[in-house]
Amino acid sequence: MHDPVTSDASQASGVLIVTGASRGIGAACARAGAHAGYRVVVNYARSRDAALGVVADIERAGGSAMAVRADVSQLSQVEHLFAETDRHFGSVTALINNAGIGGAIVPIEDHTPQSLNDLFFTNVYSCIHCAGAAIRRMSPRYGGSGGVIVNISSAAARLGGIAGMVAYAASKGAVDSFTVGLAKEVGKEGIRVVGIRPGMIATDILEPIGGAALMREVAPSIPLGRVGQPEEIANAAIWLLGSGASYVHGTTIDVSGGR
Repeated sequence: MHDPVTSDASQASGVLIVTGASRGIGAACARAGAHAGYRVVVNYARSRDAALGVVADIERAGGSAMAVRADVSQLSQVEHLFAETDRHFGSVTALINNAGIGGAIVPIEDHTPQSLNDLFFTNVYSCIHCAGAAIRRMSPRYGGSGGVIVNISSAAARLGGIAGMVAYAASKGAVDSFTVGLAKEVGKEGIRVVGIRPGMIATDILEPIGGAALMREVAPSIPLGRVGQPEEIANAAIWLLGSGASYVHGTTIDVSGGR
């Protein structure tokens, strides 16, 4: 187990929204954010019980959190997520765009318009919609005082993904481009925009492509000799939110064990 960070971020205060936070990397980010002092909004689309479990974990540890159901691939539901955050916790100061799916695991010629829409709406449009909603609260143009947006990408963006997941890799490449471009657009407004490319992390997203067996197969090829844990991505995300990363902007950091 890799414990949440206890750096200068432990003195943080503000409101953190984590999308797709009911399990895996998102849940780890939510717990670490609460440990760092944020009031945390645990977003979920379907896994209500799991999201409430994350909230319960945070509250047992003395933190403050709430769960909000919203499919962030849909703009109207993003607006609901941010409105609920405004109403209960106040204006968002930090956003971790984590929601994502692996999508259909098929050769590229077998993708359909629907399968591609599902993938890109969830992995790319959600980042754009949520960032837009956050900017309307963070930017001085709207009365805000700045903030930080962290986009969770994937090492697949630069490796091209494994067989059957080329479209997934392409969607994460779009996230990387979005991080660079948005940073240029809003940096002078006091909003930092950064990204993380996780490598192979032990989460449910690996189950359709082999799960534990795949991790055992791939681990020897990773320079650190093992797959990563969700908490290791969360530690990086919370560091990026904090003052220790105050000059980190417009870049995406690989957290992949050297893969």
